Amino acid sequence: MYRAPISEIAHTLKHVTGLGTAMNNRSAGELSSDLLDAIVEEAGKFASDEIAPLSAIGDVQGTTLQDGAVTMPEGWSDLYKRWCKGGWNALTGPAEFGGQDLPMALQTAAFEMWNSGSLAFGIGPTLTIGAIEAVNLHASDELKSIYLEKLVSGEWTGTMNLTEPQSGSDLNGLKSRAEPLGDGRYRIFGQKIFITYGEHDMTDNIVHLVLARLPDAPPGQRGISLFLVPKFLVNDDGSLGARNDVFCHSVEHKLGIHASPTCTMIYGDGRFSEEAGAIGWLVGEENRGLACMFTMMNNARLLVGIQGVAVAEAATQKAVAYANERRQGKADGWDGEGMAPIVLHPDVQRNLLTMKALTAAARAICYNCAHAIDQSASEDGAHWSDRAALLTPIAKAFSTDIGCDVASIGVQVHGGMGFVEETGAAQFMRDARIAPIYEGTNGIQAIDLVTRKLPLSGGDAANGYITELREIIDQTRESNRQELAGLADALTPALDDLQVSTDYLLRRLEAGDRSSALSGAMPYLRLFGLASGGCYLAKSALASSDADFSERAGLARFAVFNLLPETTSLRRVVEQGAQSLDGAGAMLKTA
Repeated sequence: MYRAPISEIAHTLKHVTGLGTAMNNRSAGELSSDLLDAIVEEAGKFASDEIAPLSAIGDVQGTTLQDGAVTMPEGWSDLYKRWCKGGWNALTGPAEFGGQDLPMALQTAAFEMWNSGSLAFGIGPTLTIGAIEAVNLHASDELKSIYLEKLVSGEWTGTMNLTEPQSGSDLNGLKSRAEPLGDGRYRIFGQKIFITYGEHDMTDNIVHLVLARLPDAPPGQRGISLFLVPKFLVNDDGSLGARNDVFCHSVEHKLGIHASPTCTMIYGDGRFSEEAGAIGWLVGEENRGLACMFTMMNNARLLVGIQGVAVAEAATQKAVAYANERRQGKADGWDGEGMAPIVLHPDVQRNLLTMKALTAAARAICYNCAHAIDQSASEDGAHWSDRAALLTPIAKAFSTDIGCDVASIGVQVHGGMGFVEETGAAQFMRDARIAPIYEGTNGIQAIDLVTRKLPLSGGDAANGYITELREIIDQTRESNRQELAGLADALTPALDDLQVSTDYLLRRLEAGDRSSALSGAMPYLRLFGLASGGCYLAKSALASSDADFSERAGLARFAVFNLLPETTSLRRVVEQGAQSLDGAGAMLKTA
């Protein structure tokens, strides 16, 4: 059973991100080291004791749909109410609407634990948190006064409605429409698919944020507006009124996250109203809805990235426990009776350390991304905004890719028992697979990284970050701890590979050779994740107390000498891979 790695999470927050410094200089608000420890510990208890035990139940039972109403698995609605009662939905919410105004870095750590308990549970609040941010930043004061307090508390949940049958990641083909009523309200018509928690029985209202086009909107993405569409209309006194003309038509049958209802939503067919059209209100400016929605999406991308970390942590714990219990064959160093625990076999050790190292590296990347978001409101906000923009696609894509990798290795460690459902290892692999797909596929994240984020500030955002990573290497080289000897020299080639690849891609973009840059985007993103993650593992070891130093130093050494050599081959793919794609269109044609 999953147990939250409380000490590791607190250590990473305080010493591998800048949150410790921020707390010391009071730029993290009222957050102190003691308060951070208390919050992490309580969040860990809830994730371990309350959420994790219901994960398998949710996986087996899934959700049911009848007459437009979705019923959650046994115990899930009560679980959600207990979670909200603990104040967990309000961690980063604005204080004026009942929130705690705590840093995003702390919330990201808490969301790691919720998702380790169950990815299907964690993804629901992820969308609500994004809705809170979008409404708080872009909606009118009237809408804020009606909806924010109950969204912040979790009494109502939020959704994000972008995708349509003919319009996925490319929203140019979006067809949902909004007709103004002349009194500040709009009637919304259309169909949205893949809507996470679009319908459920955990709350008495659901607040949908819906992209649609106005009658006179310009074509393409420039003509998309954002609307707030509640499941139930709200009366002047705050009570719930009439049912709005929106309902769940169907729920997808999925590979994983079975307890998360993935809905097809119908807006405006007259099912719940004498006059067709779901009533909605404009959020932000007309035809500027995509800018408002990206507020929500960027938030969600980081929190989906932490899902990769979460499933990797849970899969690693299960694999380590199984490897210590399972006995097979003989192993050096085993002097007990009978067969040796498989954890003593070198191949199993390599697998388990790979799982642990990738998980820790991705955790550090996500937490650093969250800290950058927190600092973007500081005096040096432009620098931190660029840092957050740079790290977001890496946090989302690298972390969710390693979530799949680690879950797959976990199945391998279990052997044949990993391929059957009773051990639970397979559920991690099934659940993990969605994370590289939703909230912008990882291929799209790589495109975003290379074409939009590398050129930020003329390339200074990326180059400045690499310079900071080199400072970690210098500190490692200056350390007199024997366990870190040789680590800096082994880390340096990975940073060199990252720098050379960065320079190459910036030159390709400057020359207008977008095709070559895009060909190397995905291997570059992985290279970036491995190199930066390796440096963060070294930083973690440097900051460790004597009690934990040996283990963290050993993990850093394993990663640097076993995982980071991949950066050299990735650099070659970045530089040379485009040529091999010439003629791919002809080769990949169907008959």
